[in-house]
Amino acid sequence: MAEGESRLTIENSEQIIRIGFLDRNILEEAAIQKIGDQVSDLIDSTPNPKILIDFSDVDHLSSAALGMLITINNRVRAKGGQLRLACIDPQIYEVFVITKLNKLFNICDSASQAMSSFK
Repeated sequence: MAEGESRLTIENSEQIIRIGFLDRNILEEAAIQKIGDQVSDLIDSTPNPKILIDFSDVDHLSSAALGMLITINNRVRAKGGQLRLACIDPQIYEVFVITKLNKLFNICDSASQAMSSFK
């Protein structure tokens, strides 16, 4: 992975930042750190951020990626924002259930459902 290369797709619509992933597997520590830094920069530059993270193209997440999502959630809440996760693969969602992270995150079945859930 080249130094300045983003592993995310980012769209801004209706005051909502929609983030997608270019990689199907989010497993490498360096890539996870880079994703976390990029999303943190978006949060820091937005008052009351509304962020939708779309997992449609993701097949595998590491535990470090889950940790990064918790950090992102905390940062969004600290700024008075809202975070939604959408389109999580059933096998990945099972990990959210086992770790009880499904209680921490607002998880939607589809991106459109997530978009309409923002206040």
